Amino acid sequence: MEVDTRQIPEEGLILTEEFNPKTLDLGTEMIKFLSPLKARADISKSYNAVGVSLSLNALVSFDCSRCLNEARVSLDKQVELNFAIDKLDPLILLDPVIREEIILDYPIKPLCKDDCKGLCLKCGGNLNEGGCHCGST
Repeated sequence: MEVDTRQIPEEGLILTEEFNPKTLDLGTEMIKFLSPLKARADISKSYNAVGVSLSLNALVSFDCSRCLNEARVSLDKQVELNFAIDKLDPLILLDPVIREEIILDYPIKPLCKDDCKGLCLKCGGNLNEGGCHCGST
């Protein structure tokens, strides 16, 4: 997503784009994108600055770090950005900023739910599905 600061009208500009997560190098072993990343940029311009209000949406999946079940979540992020206008370089590239903002939200220890009970240490049964088979819980 590229913004030419010379092309922003007085009333502002709205840009929308769908990204293949692979083109932004967003997929990891842990985080898998199940849908394209949708980006909407509401852009405004003042005398010497450009304001960008970004909305980012996608469906992602990951394995819970406690129970190892797959969890699917909707990634919804709102970001407010400001850029100084540079008359020598009027282009603002949003792709690297979008990538960085998404990666900053990746969980260090992803959980399917906040109160996930995980697996039994003895038999490996999923404690979210009731008691385990070994009877230790």
